[in-house]
Amino acid sequence: MEDIKNLEQILKVDFIDKELLKTAVTHSSYANQKNIKYNERLEFLGDSVLQIVISEYLFLNYQDKSEGELSKKRSLIVCENSLFKIANNWKLGEYILMSKGEEITGGRTRVSILADCVEAVIASIYLDKGFHFAKDFILTNFYKIIDMAMKNQIILDYKTKLQEVLQKNGDADIKYNLLKFEGPPHRRRFYISVIFNGMLKGEGSGFSKKEAEQDAAQIALKTIGEIYE
Repeated sequence: MEDIKNLEQILKVDFIDKELLKTAVTHSSYANQKNIKYNERLEFLGDSVLQIVISEYLFLNYQDKSEGELSKKRSLIVCENSLFKIANNWKLGEYILMSKGEEITGGRTRVSILADCVEAVIASIYLDKGFHFAKDFILTNFYKIIDMAMKNQIILDYKTKLQEVLQKNGDADIKYNLLKFEGPPHRRRFYISVIFNGMLKGEGSGFSKKEAEQDAAQIALKTIGEIYE
């Protein structure tokens, strides 16, 4: 249970029922081997808790925004990429219980697994501490993402954003080049560079060429000072 204690310190939550948190970080691949509970049901509950907390916060604090605007902002705040950032803030990938096979194929850094785990952790806090504690926890941890969403600083399509930035002063020659790939066919990682007018602007990787290109574009945007961590 040492890992659970360390994770509690990162989350700044002292669980009464520590098994709740353990279940929240248990992937199905591990649970199936051990015949124990895993986090899928908690993900379901955590998604609902997160949605209502963010919805209420936006409703009360942005009364000048229409229903449509609020819906779009909420979607950005609770999207998979935003949850992935939260997971990285918590170093959640280090604490997920998963099978060796899942780990070998990149499970600890897979966006979907980490995002789902964030929702499960939120549910475990809600069940252990109640709604008001969970609400404060969510708003404390999501405040930066909420602020970025309301300032239109969250980008879902980095390639399109990079193209807009680089072409605002005229045509630009933007190329994405495959540098290499590695790993087995069922879990191959691709490495791609983005070149602007013959100059290297970023290199990224991913488990598909599309994902690697988006990663390279994101790094390029950071390089030229268009987005910040």
